[in-house]
Amino acid sequence: MDKLTKYPKLIKRILTEYVELSKRHPNPDIETFLIVDEAKAHYIWMNLGWQNGERITGMTVYVRIRDGKFWIEEDWTENGIATDLIREGVPKEDIVLAFHEPKMRQYTEFAVAS
Repeated sequence: MDKLTKYPKLIKRILTEYVELSKRHPNPDIETFLIVDEAKAHYIWMNLGWQNGERITGMTVYVRIRDGKFWIEEDWTENGIATDLIREGVPKEDIVLAFHEPKMRQYTEFAVAS
């Protein structure tokens, strides 16, 4: 299976597992869900609701697939989505830590794509 077919399925599965895991210990005031735009290859794990009178809107993870690579735009998981991708066999050169400034990416062990 080539990357164009494999990568979208992989990130969708990983993020679905995280969302389902977070729903096992739900906060009744916060909704957790996955937003998927398969046509444009955007995958967002989102939280929405109210807590202590304050509006909660936040992305826990935002990954997009661009130029055959995973671009991790936002990642607030404990171990990092990149760790999950590597565990699944994705080479580090196919992962861009896009939340780092482009000139700083050279100091990571991942792709430097700008």
